[in-house]
Amino acid sequence: MNQHLHETHPRIVKRLKRADGHLRSVIKMIEAGRPCLEIAQQLHAVEKAIAQAKKTLIQDHLDHCLEEVVGPLARDRRRSIDEFKEIAKYL
Repeated sequence: MNQHLHETHPRIVKRLKRADGHLRSVIKMIEAGRPCLEIAQQLHAVEKAIAQAKKTLIQDHLDHCLEEVVGPLARDRRRSIDEFKEIAKYL
């Protein structure tokens, strides 16, 4: 398998491991019968952590892998790539 690592990958792994631990604690909260509001708040935090990890991964991919594929471009074509990368920040 081709190893494909970027500078952000260790931070993403750290964030996902933290989210994994947090999710495990949410499961325990549910099993312990904690109030739904508390559980929902904690699930929201896990969801945000995972979404941020995904966003970081996608942005990193666009910043590095896309650049490798397209290579040098004329200014007018470069603008399209830059706009694509910019709008992807809203995913």
